[in-house]
Amino acid sequence: MPTLNRIAPCLWFDTQAEEAAKFYCSIFPNSHIDAVSHYGKAGIETHGRPEGSVMFVSFTLDGQKLGALNGGPMFKFSEAVSLMVTCKDQAEIDHYWNTLSEGGQPNVCGWLKDKFGLSWQIVAADFERMIESNDPARRDRVMNVVMNMRKPILADLQQAYDGK
Repeated sequence: MPTLNRIAPCLWFDTQAEEAAKFYCSIFPNSHIDAVSHYGKAGIETHGRPEGSVMFVSFTLDGQKLGALNGGPMFKFSEAVSLMVTCKDQAEIDHYWNTLSEGGQPNVCGWLKDKFGLSWQIVAADFERMIESNDPARRDRVMNVVMNMRKPILADLQQAYDGK
């Protein structure tokens, strides 16, 4: 019996659920489309969606189950919810930042909106350790650097942490 994925984000799109799921799966390892369901006659009545159009996409993104719903234009993504990608090194940071921000909107502190409007946080694996330091001067230096950078630069974060 498969493991129950008790909590999984469901992303609301107007009409781009399958396109977005395929895009995300192309970026992350261990990712694939699990299933695609389509609107039947009820979709016309309840959502104004054409019969046969994509309704829901179940997909796995780097081992994490997600869903994508083509629910209509009434809800949009906001920065209030983002997906955080923890990166082991600068090469991973560069890969995820560059790929996800293409056609989107880079922001400060490692945040970006992708071309579908979904917010992502690209963070260095060491970032949590740095901001959890018992040394307030270290935490402040790291946060000052983070607040003034767009794409995270691991060497800059480490220099701030080390006081250089």
